[in-house]
Amino acid sequence: MKTIQSMMEHLYWANSLIAEGMAKQNVSHPDALTLLRHTLVAEKVWLTRLEGKDSFEFVLWASGELQELLHMVKQNEEGYRAYIGKLREEDLDTIVHYRNQSGQPFENSIRNILTHVALHGQYHRGQINRILRMESSEPVPVDFILFKRQ
Repeated sequence: MKTIQSMMEHLYWANSLIAEGMAKQNVSHPDALTLLRHTLVAEKVWLTRLEGKDSFEFVLWASGELQELLHMVKQNEEGYRAYIGKLREEDLDTIVHYRNQSGQPFENSIRNILTHVALHGQYHRGQINRILRMESSEPVPVDFILFKRQ
């Protein structure tokens, strides 16, 4: 449980840092905004599935406004903190049955879903940082070890 909690703490920190970094630099590159929105919507999709609900209403790939995305960062953190706060170690191996956005059925453990959520965002934050660098903006350092050094 401690590893999952640590990875999720990093996710909250990294999401906030990259969104705030983009806001401070007035980043408006549509690909960067789309990637950040995708990351945040995917997190919401997985939380919805973990809560036993359908996630069909969510559009994974679309553009977003930075102020809306900053709000989503906070909403996601609150939602995951509430969900994880109720989990016990033995709950992590519980199997969750869900359908993907195309309606195809799948099942995975809570542990694997939370691990995926934590890792998925790091991939896209890296893509965002590449865009920032290409646009002559400063990349936002969001590596796990930097989080742990604080």
